[in-house]
Amino acid sequence: MSWDWDENGPPHPLALRRPGRSELEPDRLPEVRELEVLGWEPAPERALWVFLPYVWPAAARTWVPDRSTRWAVETRLDGHGAVTDVECAPLADADLHDLDTEAETALSALALPPRPASRLWLLRPVGPFADLEAVLAHLRAVADEREVPLDRASKPLMELVRRELDALLDSAG
Repeated sequence: MSWDWDENGPPHPLALRRPGRSELEPDRLPEVRELEVLGWEPAPERALWVFLPYVWPAAARTWVPDRSTRWAVETRLDGHGAVTDVECAPLADADLHDLDTEAETALSALALPPRPASRLWLLRPVGPFADLEAVLAHLRAVADEREVPLDRASKPLMELVRRELDALLDSAG
């Protein structure tokens, strides 16, 4: 099996109906919601799983252009802990860049190429699992059983996930 970022692959066709920026957060975009109804789930954003779309089986992964807005929320409290003001503003470009830099640093440490920019990845569960969280729970259990640390993305974890996804595909096929 080959692993890649599907650099030249097109986005899911549902994404083509909605151009332009949106003020919605990634998981609130209509195309993401529509894909969820069809069994797709947003790839986890935790740094532990930064490599997951790269190693996920191509037939069970897709992407849509990231036209979302990420928001910074500032809440002010009074001396008694009651909310006195809430201010929302789009996350600054520098903060967005910092988030991308963290992911790219983690991928570089795994000897993976950079992710294509501005993509929201969606995955379908593989093997006998009903949802993505069940697959992730299985992967965490296998890692724990084999004493592979789960505190950060690592080459041993990525290799374990690759092998386990291959085994899940083989058992289903």
